[in-house]
Amino acid sequence: MRHLLVLTLLLTASALATAQQQRMIMVTPDADVERVLNLFAEINETNEEVEGWRVQILATTDRQQLERTETEFKATYPSVPVDWVHNSPYYKLRAGAFFTRAEADGLRQRLSREFEGVYLVKDEVTEAELLDMY
Repeated sequence: MRHLLVLTLLLTASALATAQQQRMIMVTPDADVERVLNLFAEINETNEEVEGWRVQILATTDRQQLERTETEFKATYPSVPVDWVHNSPYYKLRAGAFFTRAEADGLRQRLSREFEGVYLVKDEVTEAELLDMY
């Protein structure tokens, strides 16, 4: 019985000492890791782009066709922002800037009546573009 009491006291003391040691652990990040984390946070704070959706109206290798379609689109939909990107060899004409796919799908449905083969694409959109759409 005496051995059991001593063993219990030793286990309790050991558990308390371990708990004390665990509370005393200090983690100091490496200077390089901290510098990279700070740089990442800085870049994210200045980045005004978010992942969003656009409606792709046209993908062509003919720049003149792109410009004609862009002019036609701007005349018909002056309030919808439109822009193009060049991913060689294709010129891609994209309209709108939406936060969700469902919102972009409304514009896609309207445009599919006038333009053949329109579809939704994920793209980086700026906060200003999103605000202009609403």
